[in-house]
Amino acid sequence: MEKVKVEGLNAYFSNIHALKGINISIKEKKVTAIIGPSGCGKSTFIRCINRLHEVVPHAKVSGRILFDGKDIYSSAIDPIEIRRRIGMVFQRPNPFPVLSIYDNVAAGLKLNGMKRKDDLDEIVEKTLKMAALWDEVKNKLNASGVSLSGGQQQRLCIARTLAVKPEVILFDEPCSALDPISTAKIEELIFQLKENYTIIIVTHNMQQAARVSDYTSFFLLGELVEFGKTQDIFTAPKDKRTEAYITGRFG
Repeated sequence: MEKVKVEGLNAYFSNIHALKGINISIKEKKVTAIIGPSGCGKSTFIRCINRLHEVVPHAKVSGRILFDGKDIYSSAIDPIEIRRRIGMVFQRPNPFPVLSIYDNVAAGLKLNGMKRKDDLDEIVEKTLKMAALWDEVKNKLNASGVSLSGGQQQRLCIARTLAVKPEVILFDEPCSALDPISTAKIEELIFQLKENYTIIIVTHNMQQAARVSDYTSFFLLGELVEFGKTQDIFTAPKDKRTEAYITGRFG
């Protein structure tokens, strides 16, 4: 069953045509990897899916993105609600520097009007456990979020995203700034999260795409070259450009 369907998506930065006629269906509760060389439109693509692209000055979008069958760019749709339901974890960990570990996770909940401490406590603990971080921070919840290691900060950002109960999680190269041990923890976490969430991950690491994803799409120069089951893309790509990229002949 598809969760997100992209139809004829074009994205622009002023006069730069960054995405060109993208058509793709994202399956529910599966991991879809987006691969391709730097500057091919990977991050722009996922930023269109939760309407972050449009906050860039002079950026615009055409085409349709259907989320549970509804066009997220319809005038009747609230972009803030879309960003709650389609959460995002960025390339570099970005905990709120002035907030404690606890308040980093609770920030979105408080913004949405949740005030009861018991409710906040329950969700903070639950989401930190889901992010495989609770045992490491349960005795220092009042410490600053930026006091944690890079890998812990990234898992804190994942907990913050999970706390507001999204349905889709976008990961934009979530491991590029992390060491191998932290990367392995994030990958294991993604594998567990797909039981309950639809996940799209941008990655420059093709081994990572092969390890964590069910489906893979290859972008080149703003175009979607090929999309299919990850095993098929990596073992029997249909397009010679895909084969050239995954075998390291360019990129």
